[in-house]
Amino acid sequence: MLSILITIWFLHVAAMMSPGANVLLVSQLAASDRARSAVFAALGVTAGAAIWALCAVLGVNAVFQVFPGLRLALQVAGGLYLLYVASRLWRSGGMALGNTGPTVSSPAAFRLGFLTNITNPKSALFFGSVFAASFPASPSPALQTAAVAMIVVNALCWHTLLAYLFSRERVRLAYARTRGTADRIASVAVGALGLGLLTASLREARS
Repeated sequence: MLSILITIWFLHVAAMMSPGANVLLVSQLAASDRARSAVFAALGVTAGAAIWALCAVLGVNAVFQVFPGLRLALQVAGGLYLLYVASRLWRSGGMALGNTGPTVSSPAAFRLGFLTNITNPKSALFFGSVFAASFPASPSPALQTAAVAMIVVNALCWHTLLAYLFSRERVRLAYARTRGTADRIASVAVGALGLGLLTASLREARS
């Protein structure tokens, strides 16, 4: 059991540390002097991770195999949401994600974090395949519970750490100097992810 949990821990940490929409959201909110909003966004991302992990241990990958259209619909939704985030970044003129005003409310930040993770194609790929495949054929309830709890702790620690680090004064000052350019670059990166996901979904639907 311990060896399986260690394997899952390493795989999840590696997945979280790779650049993606979750990291972008929390770090940008924190760097734009919205530390409280970044923390609530981190909580939202964590809630999304908890749901993904629960779905994985309950057999979401098997559901996707039986109903491939459901997975395809999730991919399309994720791609469209990424394009929406990219458009908000591009049109924000340097403002933070999720709002065009000076602040992002705590509920709005939580909701944004949750939606970003629950529609994140990287999360669907990790939990639907890598995470689920890490379990033995008949995992015990104790192993499943421990794995879900570990995922929640991992996500909470990593994303709150991002919120803390990117809210430091040096980081915020550096971000403030390049905010417009940084947001445009982030917009292009997120938009490319969304377009790539929609293109892959379209090809899969035609095959």
